[in-house]
Amino acid sequence: MNSSKITLFLLLFLFGSYSLHAQSLKVPKADMSSQLLGIMDKSANGLTLTGDQKSKLSTDNKSFVDKLLKIQDGSGSDDDKKAAFLGLKNSRTKFLTDLLGSDLFSKYAGNVLKGINPLKSKLGLAALAF
Repeated sequence: MNSSKITLFLLLFLFGSYSLHAQSLKVPKADMSSQLLGIMDKSANGLTLTGDQKSKLSTDNKSFVDKLLKIQDGSGSDDDKKAAFLGLKNSRTKFLTDLLGSDLFSKYAGNVLKGINPLKSKLGLAALAF
């Protein structure tokens, strides 16, 4: 009698374990491009930008992310990639300073850095561009 109860308990436990494993949720991960664009676009909220500034910033954000990921996925050496990321950062800094002015640029860059921090390990060397 005891062995049949133990056997029944083990069978129910194994079936329950299998059912729980089979029902695990798989949450799709957003790709890096959309994550970066979302962070960069949201970072401009609250900065009182004109419509023209918002439009230019959005266009540049898309271009910047495309270039960033192209460099990251490229076949160059780490040193070449570092130089490319730093060059991309410098040209973006100049563009943003011209577009926003130094005060708004520093606020925007701070917001972007706060948003990017959780992704720095995924970005690897590309984090240098921020």
